[in-house]
Amino acid sequence: MFDQAMARIAGRFKRVEPRATARAFVLALLSGVERKNCWRPAEQAGHARPGPMQRLLRSTRWDADAVRDDVRAYVIEHLGADGGVLIVDETGFLKKGTASAGVQRQYTGTAGRIENSQVGVFLAYASSRGRALIDRRLYLPEASWCQDAERRTRAGVPDQAEFATKPTLAGQMIAAALDAGTSATWATGDEAYGQDPGLRALLESREIGYVLAVACSTRVRINQGRTAARADAMANRPPTSAWHRQSAGSGAKGPRYYDWAWIEIGADGHRHLLIRRNPNSGELAFYLCWAPKPVPLSELIRVAGARWCIEECFQAAKGQVGLDHYQVRHWTAWHRHITLAMLALAFLAVLAADATPSRTAQPNRPARSTAPIDLTVPEIRLLLGALLDPPSTSPRRLLHWSNWRRRHQATARRSHYQRRLASTSTG
Repeated sequence: MFDQAMARIAGRFKRVEPRATARAFVLALLSGVERKNCWRPAEQAGHARPGPMQRLLRSTRWDADAVRDDVRAYVIEHLGADGGVLIVDETGFLKKGTASAGVQRQYTGTAGRIENSQVGVFLAYASSRGRALIDRRLYLPEASWCQDAERRTRAGVPDQAEFATKPTLAGQMIAAALDAGTSATWATGDEAYGQDPGLRALLESREIGYVLAVACSTRVRINQGRTAARADAMANRPPTSAWHRQSAGSGAKGPRYYDWAWIEIGADGHRHLLIRRNPNSGELAFYLCWAPKPVPLSELIRVAGARWCIEECFQAAKGQVGLDHYQVRHWTAWHRHITLAMLALAFLAVLAADATPSRTAQPNRPARSTAPIDLTVPEIRLLLGALLDPPSTSPRRLLHWSNWRRRHQATARRSHYQRRLASTSTG
């Protein structure tokens, strides 16, 4: 199956050498190599230097967006199912220094605070068969990057890359996925995306239903659109009988049960305010919902719960295939590393789906079943790593790479010291 996955992108490389290097790079992402940052993948592939891997990400001629399209098609072909959901979210990549494309001090959920980081906006696809990342955009801050021509040039940011808000980037990815024939009927995202009227309008124009989280202060239209009220003020309107306890999907500790209520808003019968209440803490969450045709409450709950799928994708991508292990600064290199990591994750997701053909027929096993759980992406990656890693490495090769790393680190240390001394003397 790996050969079939790589065959989908083989035509994007015009020469044999980069095609073979890309194959080796993806194999390294799937392996048990601890840090997947060109050095260790090159060592595992048997290269004498990391140069081929570094050139693959930086200067070799191939189109990362075209490979991204192949990854998206691969995911939809193998994981596509009725009721598919497109999920938008962002994740941060903590960085040091100021040279990496798009880096600045900004809030990132990865750290839970403002940190020096890059932020990528991602699109995931989730269905009853599985979930995977299918698109990505690097967020380019307006003041510190879009308006700094010299900085853009140093980081290789193309001239056509203009400032776009994160919801705008999300809308671009959703539109591209739909234009490519992605079979999705729903979209979901957190408050950062639900608050954007442009994104909601885009989804409605494409006849894609949505369940988007919004802030408690969001004002909604009631009484057939005649009056407006805050979302949190609506939480006391439904009677006790209108609340339904249902699961929003399975989590690490079992089904995620919440109390749910919905209120029709607007005047067209297609819009609802969905309210989620934690049965233990009483904490509330709110969602604006729209569907091109009437749907039951259970369907809106299913879509709302699907938002967690992209968090699982981020966790698997970073923990299993090195999504955040890159040591590159260039715009092109970032997109290439991220795209190849998405391919590796998609391959694992497809393997997991094919290994559990009864997933849709038996979604919930009895709690006391003695049967093993379905193969997960981490488990499959662990098994693949044991198969892909060589049984032993010769002492000569171990010493060669140890010497190379320490020489490279010594050179880097000297450069850092020289720059620091120079800045001190001129300060």
